[in-house]
Amino acid sequence: MRYRLFGRTGLRVSELVLGTMTFDDLDRARETIAAFADAGGNFLDTASAYGESESLLGAAIERRDRFVIGTKYTLSRDAADPNGAGNHRKNLRLSLERSLRRLRTDHIDVYWVHIWDRHTPLEETMRALDDEVRAGKILYVGISDAPAWVVSRANTLAEWRDWTPFSGLQIPYNLVRRDAERELLPMAEVLGLSVTAWSPLASGLLSGAAARRVDPAKLSTREHAALDAVRSVAAEINATPSQVALAWLRRKSPSVLPLVGARNAEQITETAVSIALPDEAMRRLDSAVEFERGFPADFIAECERSPFVFGDTATELDAR
Repeated sequence: MRYRLFGRTGLRVSELVLGTMTFDDLDRARETIAAFADAGGNFLDTASAYGESESLLGAAIERRDRFVIGTKYTLSRDAADPNGAGNHRKNLRLSLERSLRRLRTDHIDVYWVHIWDRHTPLEETMRALDDEVRAGKILYVGISDAPAWVVSRANTLAEWRDWTPFSGLQIPYNLVRRDAERELLPMAEVLGLSVTAWSPLASGLLSGAAARRVDPAKLSTREHAALDAVRSVAAEINATPSQVALAWLRRKSPSVLPLVGARNAEQITETAVSIALPDEAMRRLDSAVEFERGFPADFIAECERSPFVFGDTATELDAR
């Protein structure tokens, strides 16, 4: 397994992230993490709201220093408490302390805002996160499931006020669901954010074993097209559909780190294999599922080639 830099931090993380949301057995968790580590993986993902995941992860890890552990807060700690959820300082502090206890560690490597809370000002969240970084309880911060303008504004605030900026973005992204290519992925590339892509196999649709269990009658046109494409390419290059789907994500952007939710060591063995997709295969996968970036991206791209907008030399510019 190869490694990539996490945002603009210099932190080295594996090109695959192991999602531990479905961990429910300590022995199986230990075996899965060991297989991931043997394959070169070092980036683990969990959240305060993922049941016993944090506790199992804390009990299963033997070499804490060898792993980059990411967890999240925002989601409710107590459904009856109006302050038991949200991105404000009170929930952040209480959620963080609970996660530290569960994970049996004195710091979180990457602490994620789980989802944008429109009722909490960004200034409140960014300042509270920065305080925990300065206290040594968090090393880096990221945000999950938020609009591009929210992330951009948050990092601008951090830059102006010398607070810790977001280094990572966690969003759904796969061959079936490519919405991230409209605003979120371009923003992440410009701001230097790493993108951990959850549901990279479209909830198992694009995986080998799961694909065989899918009832074709229940699939949409897009899902049919994506599944047929990954199966076809996989057969041609002697790979599995999962490996093809993950390789497509990695080729789409060097910022993308697929987040795989393996349940056992066998699944790690399959998904940890890195394959190189030929250019022709990438073109076929890209065109298999109808996708348009829409306005303003498509309109701006068209204008960039227009003499009316940028003069007669518009098509002669070698852009960076």
